Amino acid sequence: MSTVLDNVRMALRGVASNWPRTLLTMLGVLIGVASVIVLLAIGTGSSEAIQNSIESLGTNTLTVFSAGQFSSSGSSVRFTQLNAQSVRLLSSRQNAPDVKSVSPVITTSQTATYGSSTYTTSVIGSTPSYLAASNYTVASGRAITSADVATHAPVVDLGASVASGLFATGSDPLGQQVTLGNARFTVVGLLAAKGSSGLSNADAVAIAPYTAVEDQLTGESTSFSELLVQGRSAATLGLAQSEVEEVLAAQNDTTVANLPFTVLNQASLISTATSSANTFTTLLGWVAAVSLLVGAIGVMNIMLVTVTERTREIGVRKAIGARQSVVLSQFLVESTVISLLGGVLGALAGIGVSRLTIAGVKPVLASYSIPMALGVALGVGVLAGLYPAYRAASLRPVDALRYE
Repeated sequence: MSTVLDNVRMALRGVASNWPRTLLTMLGVLIGVASVIVLLAIGTGSSEAIQNSIESLGTNTLTVFSAGQFSSSGSSVRFTQLNAQSVRLLSSRQNAPDVKSVSPVITTSQTATYGSSTYTTSVIGSTPSYLAASNYTVASGRAITSADVATHAPVVDLGASVASGLFATGSDPLGQQVTLGNARFTVVGLLAAKGSSGLSNADAVAIAPYTAVEDQLTGESTSFSELLVQGRSAATLGLAQSEVEEVLAAQNDTTVANLPFTVLNQASLISTATSSANTFTTLLGWVAAVSLLVGAIGVMNIMLVTVTERTREIGVRKAIGARQSVVLSQFLVESTVISLLGGVLGALAGIGVSRLTIAGVKPVLASYSIPMALGVALGVGVLAGLYPAYRAASLRPVDALRYE
């Protein structure tokens, strides 16, 4: 135990004896460790941002789009539609037991106006189930209702961005009339903020009964642009997708293999995005590892110089009885101390930088990155010091004492 403590004390004296060189050596390890922590945090943050963005689109959802047309048999071409019958068939518990709700969707972009304020927004015409399926909650007022849909009521729930863009801070939008395009809608509810995904702003929406949107904005149509289908649970979303595909295939007199619709599964999107993000994070980790490799080379180089400079010291110690293992451990400990000091400083720097927003990404500190980076720094110290320490321990006392 005393030998180890003696080696640590000697290592610290050696480190302090030429501190400018030691600091430059530690800088390589510091940059490497900080790079590992920061780049892994960026990768983790990007992964969580993508996952949150997809989850913000809805809970356990399938989105069905029409392909427009398809060949039913031979050269015969048929046009497909997502219509009221599609909604009724998919809403049937007998046809699709794993489907919780089906929301028809009509989307149009309009300029919202209130007084002298304007805001370009996406107007979504749907039914009350759309809000729950899309993870929208009402912060004040009420949501659109089935009665609103049945009576074609020109009422609207405004997203947070639309409300703040049209109404002054402190004013109450509820009960006010806003103009969407050329039509007037009464604000009955304000939606809680969901935030921006980077590609789109989930709060820049105005949700109204689809019947009113048809009457006032798009004109009456026999089909919907898409259907938002909510499954009963994440575990049965795959079953819900199979049921939706079978029902739509039967409605259009075709097979699931030739289904003229595109069905996007939220769970599959999350899985694919997570896999891509993990690959990206791994790549960033390997890039950071190159910095640590450069740091390791720097430590080895300085330790070789140190051995050369202290050749006579080594000879004196061996001449008065120091064992080869003692000399080996002395230089190995010194190398490890340099790397660990650099690693600790690098970890602190990495944690500090990870608190910043980098290139629009909010890094998320990976719980494993700090112990991993410190462990790698320790390994760097041991591996980089092995050859210089072995070289020092292998010097013969007579040759070492002759060295000038």
